[in-house]
Amino acid sequence: MNERQIVLDTETTGLEHRQGHRIIEIGCVELSNRKLTGNNYHQYLNPEREIDQGAMEVHGITNEFLNDKPLFADISQEFLNYIEGAELIIHNAAFDIGFMDAEFQRVDQSIPQVSEICGVHDTLLQARKMFPGQRNDLDSLCKRYDINNSHRELHGALLDAEILADVYLFLTGGQTALSLDAALNSDNESSLNANAIDLSTLSLPIVKASDEESENHVEWLSRLDEKVDGQCVWSRLNEKEMS
Repeated sequence: MNERQIVLDTETTGLEHRQGHRIIEIGCVELSNRKLTGNNYHQYLNPEREIDQGAMEVHGITNEFLNDKPLFADISQEFLNYIEGAELIIHNAAFDIGFMDAEFQRVDQSIPQVSEICGVHDTLLQARKMFPGQRNDLDSLCKRYDINNSHRELHGALLDAEILADVYLFLTGGQTALSLDAALNSDNESSLNANAIDLSTLSLPIVKASDEESENHVEWLSRLDEKVDGQCVWSRLNEKEMS
């Protein structure tokens, strides 16, 4: 696996690049050894065409907002330098890669396809293998992994890339690299080693319930037993312990 990974998302004027639709936003989050680096990339683009109404309802980006933004040709080399040699993490990669290839070809037909200069990992295909027959869109995966995306009222390339970075780490074995590594250093790392604790030296006190607490417990089980028509499992276990 490439140590440098870029979680990438795009927003577009429509669904099909073969119909002349264009990229209007690129959002990238960089990971190195499964840790966020902060070396992210974000750019709005003037697509030189109108945005479909359906697409605008998804991402909320308007034609007026993009009027003064750079063209893809203006940032193509900068963007190419940023992604080259990395593994791209994309949800439904065929969509974004198709648009990126089309944009690069408009600039210079000698530019190789993205899959030739980058590795590509499709989290949608991975999720479908892991959860067949279930919904595997980004929102559904956030719900499945208890990832907070409440701030995601509309789609946005950078926000979606940040959320997808969390999803990817859970899909590939958990988020421990982000949540623990920043808190560890060489001085305290050994303190988390379970082998450093000698359990035989521990003396744990045994605290027994008082007579009043025991009586309250029996009374509570009796009331619970009445509510479930004598089927309270805990009552039966308590009777066995007392017999």
